Amino acid sequence: MEKYIQKARVLIEALPYMKNFSGATFVIKYGGAAMTEEKYKDLFMQDLALLSYVGVKLIIVHGGGDDINEMIEKLGMKPIFIKGHRVTDEKTLEVVEMVLTGKVNKQIVKSLNMHGLKAIGVNGKDANLLMAKKKKKDGIDLGFVGEVVKVNTELLETLEKNGYIPVIAPIGVDEKGHGYNINADTAAGEIAIAVKCDKLIYVTDTDGVKLNGKYAHTIKIKDINKNIKNGQISGGMLPKINSAKKVVEAGVHKVHIINGTTEHSMLLEIFTNEGIGTEIVK
Repeated sequence: MEKYIQKARVLIEALPYMKNFSGATFVIKYGGAAMTEEKYKDLFMQDLALLSYVGVKLIIVHGGGDDINEMIEKLGMKPIFIKGHRVTDEKTLEVVEMVLTGKVNKQIVKSLNMHGLKAIGVNGKDANLLMAKKKKKDGIDLGFVGEVVKVNTELLETLEKNGYIPVIAPIGVDEKGHGYNINADTAAGEIAIAVKCDKLIYVTDTDGVKLNGKYAHTIKIKDINKNIKNGQISGGMLPKINSAKKVVEAGVHKVHIINGTTEHSMLLEIFTNEGIGTEIVK
């Protein structure tokens, strides 16, 4: 009997969160093993289904670096990175768009639909969703790598009103129709700001942000720069943490970084008092 009572206690603990977040908008950057390994993928989709059923409006942004690398190598090309950024010439951009839009995006849409949700896949070129410009890193020309300058929220609002969950591949376009490869972490951040979402959630392969040898439960944005300068935050976490800082400064209440390989990590982070990842707050 005790195990059933415990289940009831969990539901009671989650109840005020469900009430508060019904009608809220969450932008979720989906990546890592949770996106590529079936056992984690199914658990993630279950979490999204529950969030949707309790009234949370979802916007999914995804990457697909491993799939892109695999296809580039199959075509006899070689992936080139400078300071963590993919150098994207015209041929590489074609591969990036083909893989993200034609393969990864549709796999996610299929999985969501199989869990009873209404998902629709788009990329940043659709209805000029992600207007972009060429990005340079420390004066280095990275090719067709872009940064978002404007998000067409009208498209997202239209999909939301009709009950659809947008699944977005981060390909941008400029006013001349040139396409750009955009970092999925920063794209998710720009979308979060534009739609004035309630939460931005990064689904990764790590239990959050590690400071002083252990994972931090909460990080205030005023402490981010010093932890970057002293090397505590580095590598692949930098795009996420810099984007999180910008998003919170723009008015989004919280950004979460969670491990998608932990069973039901999203529900544990959002619907429990303790949480399970790192939250970035003002």
